[in-house]
Amino acid sequence: MNALSNTALHQAARQWLADGTPALVVRVCEVRGSTPRETDARMLVCLDEAQGTIGGGHLEWQAIAMARQALREHAHGSNAVAQGRKLAAWTHTFALGPTLGQCCGGVVVLAFEPLNCEALMNWPTVAPRFRLDLHGAGHVGQAIVKLLADIDCEVRWIDQRLDDSPQALPGDEATLGLPTGQELGALPPHIRCLPTEDAAAEVAHAPPASLHLVLTHRHDLDLAIVDALLRRDDVRQGRAWVGLIGSRTKRAAFEHRLQARGHAPDLIARIACPFGLPGIVGKEPAVIAVSVVAQLLQRAPPTTDQEPHNPA
Repeated sequence: MNALSNTALHQAARQWLADGTPALVVRVCEVRGSTPRETDARMLVCLDEAQGTIGGGHLEWQAIAMARQALREHAHGSNAVAQGRKLAAWTHTFALGPTLGQCCGGVVVLAFEPLNCEALMNWPTVAPRFRLDLHGAGHVGQAIVKLLADIDCEVRWIDQRLDDSPQALPGDEATLGLPTGQELGALPPHIRCLPTEDAAAEVAHAPPASLHLVLTHRHDLDLAIVDALLRRDDVRQGRAWVGLIGSRTKRAAFEHRLQARGHAPDLIARIACPFGLPGIVGKEPAVIAVSVVAQLLQRAPPTTDQEPHNPA
């Protein structure tokens, strides 16, 4: 089971419907008190697969069992009287404490609805938590993208070395350490790969108030991209954020070079370098990725007024 972002889950629903897979959309339609997920959280359930999450634990397990039981009964019944009979929608109320042994203590009402064209039309549009320009498709960039695959955000993944042609062979010097064409083709819809001949020039096309991560394969290219970023109005006004991979030594060198290019010290001081949350130690790409993605989520405005907590 995959806990997909809303965008990716919607894409999966479209694919299941196109493939003719009988399925139900299980949706949180009402919550009272403390609950694992917010209203409109949803998952897809068919007889042999489930995508998305409504909070995990016994609540989710029981919801999947109920959905699959309904799908089995409908499949058997369709052979009898009404071949084209539609699967009816219904709701079920779960008291998390008494009935499921979960400590949240709240009440969740789930809607079980057939996956059809109407369900796709009524699928909610979720605002992205943030918009990110990610410069660099090396090991750290790939680790960051893996984490962002299940988060509702919008990403432009930019690298001068990326080759989106099918002739690019993994292991070639030009593509060494980069994602393969197959991996790029499997990216979720909210992460857009952007091959380019001039990464610094792409800075001008970033959406306003974006977050920016700079972690390319060359320090001179990092410098050119950061230089272009510091010339953007939203960066100068503090409405956009810039993170740069590197050590304190690299930061000191960049401070001197950026001042020589005419940037004010107080503007340069806003660059997060090293980036990532303090206290997380490690140079492995996955560790760096966890640290910086957590930092990005801290920079993003909250998407709900519910208290944050883990599924019970």
